[in-house]
Amino acid sequence: MNPAYISAISALSGSAIGALASLATSWLTQRHQDEARREAQENTRRERIFVEFIDLASKAFMDALLQTSIQDPSKLIPLYATMGKLRLFTSERTIKAAEAAMNKIIATYYMPKFDLKSRPPIDQNFDILRDFAESCRADLR
Repeated sequence: MNPAYISAISALSGSAIGALASLATSWLTQRHQDEARREAQENTRRERIFVEFIDLASKAFMDALLQTSIQDPSKLIPLYATMGKLRLFTSERTIKAAEAAMNKIIATYYMPKFDLKSRPPIDQNFDILRDFAESCRADLR
């Protein structure tokens, strides 16, 4: 075999190997970036649903503290709808914490009402969203 052929084949082989390595590196980098972007979008979606649930639950809890019964059940419908969204995207622990918060809200409608002119005793029962918030934080990690 002619030495010129050997050096030409070596040069072409080296170029092909370099091109394949560059192609593989680009593919792996793109794949990693796509996964990171998808995960960031998923976390953003979860955050929006978590905030929506917290807002709606807070409003419903305040209404429950002021009312003697559920006078307008349509106030709870957005909360139940958000609960359905949570079931799509969150862990079982977060769903159970959200259900517990909803049960506390409904139970609060039928509890004796506070005299808001005097300072009511405040205890852990007022923080109905603590477990939910901690579970949300764990889901976002």
